[in-house]
Amino acid sequence: MKLGNLLETLHVYTATKSIENVQVNGIKMDSRAVQKNDLFICIEGFTVDGHDFVAQAEEKGASAIIAQKPIEASIPVILVNDSTKALAKLSNHFYGYPTNHLHLVGVTGTNGKTTTSYLIDSIFQEAQQTTGLIGTIQMKIGENTYPVKNTTPDSLFLQQNFSQMVDEGVDTAVMEVSSHALDLGRVHGCDFDIAVYTNLSQDHLDFHKDMDDYLRAKSLLFSQLGNGYHQKPKYAVINRDDEHSDFLIKSTAQEVITYGLDDRADIVAKNLSLTASGTSFTLGTPKGDIYIESPLVGKFSVYNMLAAASTAWLSGISLETIKKSLEHTKGVRGRFEPVLAGQDFGVIVDYAHTPDSLENVLKTVKSFVENRIFVVVGCGGDRDRTKRPLMAQVAVKYSDHTYLTSDNPRSEDPKAILEDMEKGITGEGYTVIVDRREAINEAVQHATAGDVIVIAGKGHETYQEINGERTHFDDVEVAKESIQSRY
Repeated sequence: MKLGNLLETLHVYTATKSIENVQVNGIKMDSRAVQKNDLFICIEGFTVDGHDFVAQAEEKGASAIIAQKPIEASIPVILVNDSTKALAKLSNHFYGYPTNHLHLVGVTGTNGKTTTSYLIDSIFQEAQQTTGLIGTIQMKIGENTYPVKNTTPDSLFLQQNFSQMVDEGVDTAVMEVSSHALDLGRVHGCDFDIAVYTNLSQDHLDFHKDMDDYLRAKSLLFSQLGNGYHQKPKYAVINRDDEHSDFLIKSTAQEVITYGLDDRADIVAKNLSLTASGTSFTLGTPKGDIYIESPLVGKFSVYNMLAAASTAWLSGISLETIKKSLEHTKGVRGRFEPVLAGQDFGVIVDYAHTPDSLENVLKTVKSFVENRIFVVVGCGGDRDRTKRPLMAQVAVKYSDHTYLTSDNPRSEDPKAILEDMEKGITGEGYTVIVDRREAINEAVQHATAGDVIVIAGKGHETYQEINGERTHFDDVEVAKESIQSRY
C-alpha cells in the first residue's frame, strides 16, 4: 500500500519529507520486528518509549515513521497529535476494517469476563458458527489457539488477528475488553455489535484514580457503541442487578437489554436452585421461557450464563440451542476448577483476585461445605495496594483458616505485600507463609474429610513472577502433588 493512501484515514498530520511513492508493506510498533518497507509507529508506553528506537527501525528498513514528538530520521517522519490513536486508525485501514465483516461481541466488567466470553463462544459454536475469541487465557481462531500477553491486546494485534479471523471464515468473535484497553484506546476502530457488562467492584486502582474513574473507563465500551462508519444493529447487554447499571444504560444511545435475578430485568433467571453439583433455573425471555440445568456452581455462574444467553438470544440463536450449550459447558480453566486426586476433601482453584470475586467464591463454597473452609490467597505486586487488606479481610471472614502467601510479587518485596494484607485482619485465624508452594502444602496437610480448600488469585496462570522473572507455577499441579504426597 502507498503511504499516501494509508494516511487518508488521518486528517491532521505533518510530514517532514515527501511521501510520494513511499511503500508500506506492514505496520510495526516494535523496532525489533521491523522489516523492509514497514511503517514504524512510535508508542510512548509506561516503561519504554518507541521514539527512542527510531534509529533501529530505520536500520532494519522502515520506509517511514509515525511519531507524536519531533525526532531525527533520514526517512519521512509523520508527526501526529496522538500516535496511539493513529496506530488504531492506520491498522484498521491497512487491514481493511475487518470487524465490519464479523459479528463482534465485547465483554467488560471486573469479574466474570472470561467465563462469560467462553460461554458465549460455546453457544455460537453449538449454533454451528465458526468463532474467534480473544481474552485473558488465550486467543482462539476456529480450532487453533494462540497465547496473548494482555487481557485486551494493542490495536495493531487486534486488527491483524481480526483480519486473520475474516480470512479463516470466522462468523462471530468474542473479546474481553479491559478498562485499561478502553482508556488507552486499544479498541479504537473495533466495530462492536454487542457490548456486555458483567459487574464492577474494586480493582485496578493502581491505574485508575478512583472507582468513579474505573466506571468511566468501563462505560466507554457503551458510549462508543455504534460509532463506526458501517452500521449494523447494536445492542448493550447490562447486568440490571449491578448498582452501576443505570449509569451504563444512560451511557449508550443503542438498544439496551438487561439481565438479572430481579424481575425488572428483560432476561431473568426464575425458580433458581443452587447446589454443590450444579445450578438449575428457568431462563425467562420476552419471547418465551426454557428450563436450564447446568453443571456450573454458584450464583455468579448464573449471572455469567444470563449474560451469555442474552447475547446469544439477541443474535438470533434459539432458546433450545442456548439450553443445549449451557447444559454441556463444564466451565473454564482456573474458574472454580476442582482438583481431583483421590482425596476425601475438596480443593478448588479460582482466579478470584478482587475482594468481591473472592467473597462470591467463598459464599458459594459455604453453601455446600460439610466441614471447614481453608483459603490460600495473596495479592499481586506493583498493583492496587488498597485492595490488599480487603482481600485478607474477606478471606478470614469466610474461612476457618487463611494462609496469606505470595501471588506474583513482581518487583515488590513479598513480605511487604503480606504486611499490607495483614492490616485488614483483626484477631487470629490466619498464617503467613511467603512461599506459595509451602502455603498450599500446609493447607492440604491440615485438611480432613469434608473440608474445602480454596486456592485463590492465579487460576489459569502457570507462572509465578518474582523480581521480574517468571518461573513455572501452576496451582492445580502443586495442589495435586501435595495431595499425592499424603497418600
